[in-house]
Amino acid sequence: MENESMRKPKILCLHGFRTSAHIYKCMCRKFGESILEKLDLDFIDAPFPAQGKSAAQGIYDPPYYEWFQTNQNFTEYYNFDECVAFLEDYMAKHGPYDGLMGFSQGAVLSSGLIGMQKHGDALKNIPKLKFVILISGGRFGGTKFGTPKLASNAFSSPIECPSLHFLSEQDFLKVEGDFLFESFVDPVAIHHSMGHTVPIMEGENTKIMLDFIERIQKLL
Repeated sequence: MENESMRKPKILCLHGFRTSAHIYKCMCRKFGESILEKLDLDFIDAPFPAQGKSAAQGIYDPPYYEWFQTNQNFTEYYNFDECVAFLEDYMAKHGPYDGLMGFSQGAVLSSGLIGMQKHGDALKNIPKLKFVILISGGRFGGTKFGTPKLASNAFSSPIECPSLHFLSEQDFLKVEGDFLFESFVDPVAIHHSMGHTVPIMEGENTKIMLDFIERIQKLL
């Protein structure tokens, strides 16, 4: 009865590169009702229209969006500060949020936001985020991605924040995902074989996620 009386965690959901809130919401249906019924999910579009072709083209209808832009080598970032300001304003108006759930570019951004808030570099007027769920993610300052100036301190020390990481050996960001996993204190992992996507949840992985949700509910 105690668990039934706990409120649902309110989560801001950040979609992948050149996709959309609608696409991410459709992908997350694969979690299944036993998980979705326990979460209050808010899917939002990134502030910038896609500046190139989307991998979702032909699968999901446009429009497509992106959170920020980089050069080809991921060493220079454009519109990153504007993206953070957009999210801070949105969270102030529609929150408070308990945590973040990001996929791909949205996961890179979500993990960075947690670290930036911890060090007082961003989300200064937003209530402290209590957890993060990272699907097919990576991190600033990893083996692939450089670091925007605003996020220069985000991973200067291990992040003490409950984190759930979706990892797949078939994911082209697998190495980055492992590096991100190791950047958190006491992270939890869900391993799957479906590559760079939100996986269908079943069996042991469903239990891992439900256990994580129960854990974070106790923090609310």
